[in-house]
Amino acid sequence: MKTVLLAGGLGTRLREETEYRPKPMVEVGGRPILWHIMKLYAHHGQDDFVVCTGYKSDTIKDYFLNYEARNNDVTVHLGQRESLTYHGAHEDTDWTVTVAYTGELTMTGGRVFKASKYFTGERFLCTYGDGLADVDVSALLAFHESHGRMATVTTVRPPSRFGVMDLNDDGSVDRFREKPQADGWVNAGYFVFEPGVIDYLDDECVLEQEPLQRLAADGQLMAYKHEGFFQPMDTLRESTMLNQMWADGTAPWKLW
Repeated sequence: MKTVLLAGGLGTRLREETEYRPKPMVEVGGRPILWHIMKLYAHHGQDDFVVCTGYKSDTIKDYFLNYEARNNDVTVHLGQRESLTYHGAHEDTDWTVTVAYTGELTMTGGRVFKASKYFTGERFLCTYGDGLADVDVSALLAFHESHGRMATVTTVRPPSRFGVMDLNDDGSVDRFREKPQADGWVNAGYFVFEPGVIDYLDDECVLEQEPLQRLAADGQLMAYKHEGFFQPMDTLRESTMLNQMWADGTAPWKLW
């Protein structure tokens, strides 16, 4: 089964990092955030990837073209056609990675549509290339198979941006809660799609708008509630926080 990773956006809110590289290549603990997401899927046996690129696509392509040299010791045999010998082995030897350029300014649904030639007729997984989570992908798939609909979206309850005060009727403060979880559920990505979802897409659509709205209206969209960790990396503060978690050995998404 293919796992489609949306990795083509501009990342304008993280301009400090994305001026020279796409946001999925911004590092957490010395590795691109894209790699961390792929490791989560591979932990659940999903190691066949289609990376949908756009902004600074060559950075992602070069990363995977040079992956063996980056992750192994290497001997260079100067003057010989077969010039490289790799020593040792990394843990990602079974991965298959298709890097698919889907346009500089293409929207999310358009990227999936343009890359669909690599997974026509197949159920596929899909998520964004900038959000870390400890989603149980195997449980997500089991949930999807249990309801028989065309699409499943993983949802989370984000923490409130501010602390909350619980007040008594007389105005006295009963307690103060520091950034509790909100009551509503939001889209966290980590989708499961049946092949028919492609019929809801075109090369210009925004996945989160008309396609998902139509799927919901047709009774074909279900939500998998994830109560665990989820953190997108949209700002420098969030990038710093994720790197600190990794450095401290407290990264919840590191299940491998």
